[in-house]
Amino acid sequence: MAKKQHPTPNLDQLESGPWPSFVTGLKRLADDNDYMVDVLGQLETSYQTRKGYWKGGTVSVFGYGGGIIPRFTELKNADGSPRFPDAAEFHTLRVMPPPGMHYDTDVLRKMCDIWERHGSGLIAFHGQSGDIMFQGAKSDKVQDAWDEINELGFDLGGAGPAVRTSMSCVGAARCEQSCYDEGQAQRAVINNFLDDIHRPALPYKFKFKFSGCPNDCMNSVQRADFAVIGTWRDNMRTDEALARKWFDKHGMTELINDVVTRCPTKAIMLKKHEEVVDGPSKTVVRVNDEQSLEIENRDCVRCMHCVNVMTGALAPGKDKGASILIGGKRTLKIGDLMGTVVVPFIKLETEEDREKLVEIAENVIEFFADNALEHERTGEMIERIGLVNFLEGIGLPIDPNMVSTPRTNPYVRMDGWEEEVAKINAAKKQAA
Repeated sequence: MAKKQHPTPNLDQLESGPWPSFVTGLKRLADDNDYMVDVLGQLETSYQTRKGYWKGGTVSVFGYGGGIIPRFTELKNADGSPRFPDAAEFHTLRVMPPPGMHYDTDVLRKMCDIWERHGSGLIAFHGQSGDIMFQGAKSDKVQDAWDEINELGFDLGGAGPAVRTSMSCVGAARCEQSCYDEGQAQRAVINNFLDDIHRPALPYKFKFKFSGCPNDCMNSVQRADFAVIGTWRDNMRTDEALARKWFDKHGMTELINDVVTRCPTKAIMLKKHEEVVDGPSKTVVRVNDEQSLEIENRDCVRCMHCVNVMTGALAPGKDKGASILIGGKRTLKIGDLMGTVVVPFIKLETEEDREKLVEIAENVIEFFADNALEHERTGEMIERIGLVNFLEGIGLPIDPNMVSTPRTNPYVRMDGWEEEVAKINAAKKQAA
């Protein structure tokens, strides 16, 4: 039986709304855990004073330079002793999850048992970087907890200015939209950068994320310095039987309002059968006896909306692979950035394909390590030095597909054109 819980009037209010509250879970842990009793006491104090009382420090386990997030309380009595002594230390272990976040119940139960023995019992599946967050342990228990977690086959995640824990969606294991094997791609990349995860040596953090299709369930385009997003480069596939079944259920109004008019590039048209124009980039599927959807694949930007609405009736093409985007990040410094396409398409079917992916990742991280300023993310570095310099630095050719916004003014510099024409003519004469 744990000691008596501290009064928590502010936290109690968070249990009064219609939604489940994290406070309820913490109180349940505190029923037989002195550690969580004092954690709640400190949290209540923070709500009263509107101030956080955790400070950093140094805590690690043998063989690792990162992966443990140290927290020591600054909330002290007049004599300097911690006001909540059982929660004077609240360290967090970041642990890498398996690709696609696949677990069996036996492993989950063992994790819970380990953390009840050595920590607070509070586990987060998962942190924003993808880690399993074992939250709340004292310094003398960190190594013991880690040894048992490691024996289960898990490794510490990244922390500090290092390659951070990677994430991949469930993808090919369960999702029909998957365009490559996300788990294999993630494993190939992360295994290559384990040293950069465990021994921080970069200007700032660097994140990989792997999404199997343009739905981007990992939010990699917004959050990852190196995003691998599944795509296809041939025509969209169709299934007429499923298209007719969908139409019979939803009708013409929904087809027009939720499929045709929602296409951002107007690539989808509803036509009578006799009006359909066939072509190498056209995809046509009948929805009833009179009308068909005609899709101009050259205009398709893979937004996935029509595929999501008419799943099965419309599907990604057969020539599948991925796009690589660099520079996504959240708000700090210059504001939110979306990833920039640097490789419009790469196949990821064979070991050789994955080696090419790893090679690109190595070039990006090496350039980032050599050229970024301290506490500067990859996207901020590209904004500072320019995309062209970045592409030259990592050895990638410039591709028109990388253009996110075309020119908006008609002015073109013409000085130097005559000299260029003269050089071209001289080269032609020499070749003749």
